[in-house]
Amino acid sequence: MEALFCDTDYTWNSVYHHYQKWSKDGSWGVVWQTILNKYRGKLDMSSVQLDGSQTPVKRGGAAVGYQNRKKCKTSNILFLVDSKGLPLACSDVIAGNHNDAFELNEKAAGMLADLEKSNLSYDSLFLNADAGFDTIGFRKFCEEKGIIANIDFNERNGQEIRQGYIFDEDLYKDRYVIERTNAWIDGFKALLIRFETNDIHWRAWHFIAFTIILLRTLKV
Repeated sequence: MEALFCDTDYTWNSVYHHYQKWSKDGSWGVVWQTILNKYRGKLDMSSVQLDGSQTPVKRGGAAVGYQNRKKCKTSNILFLVDSKGLPLACSDVIAGNHNDAFELNEKAAGMLADLEKSNLSYDSLFLNADAGFDTIGFRKFCEEKGIIANIDFNERNGQEIRQGYIFDEDLYKDRYVIERTNAWIDGFKALLIRFETNDIHWRAWHFIAFTIILLRTLKV
């Protein structure tokens, strides 16, 4: 490492310039997908967990909106994790004034495409999600993709949406691991509160965090 850096003085402007450059060209995502592919045999894909995470925003920017529950402007990102809580994929950034079901099929399709880039199959995958994802459209999307969706029923949707679907409470218990994932992510100060105004830069920070979480947890 000394041989790489001792002869050059890097300013924070230079470091951040390259961070922005690699965020825009997708390099951080490629790094994450490459490492995930390398260690995919260590993942527990017996079930996967889907959830969203609202983050307070301090400087405004793209994909930002007022979130009543947080009483502030927030951004939301959907996470997909394995049964150990290890991150697998994340969605594009979503303005906080939208709920988790906003453009859900499009966001989910993007995450599945990222799984394919890491050579991870989602065919016949068991997916746990809370009642916020309980929509007919998303259930049909999962069926078309060969995913077995174990989604908690939303009481506000009435009985019609429940027809033809079952909910396995024992399988759903695995979903608790995503709360641990959120705690791991909150351990990165750059992600606890969003200061980035560019949503692409903000998402890239998550790829860096995912990489560190995976390597640290697997101790590789």
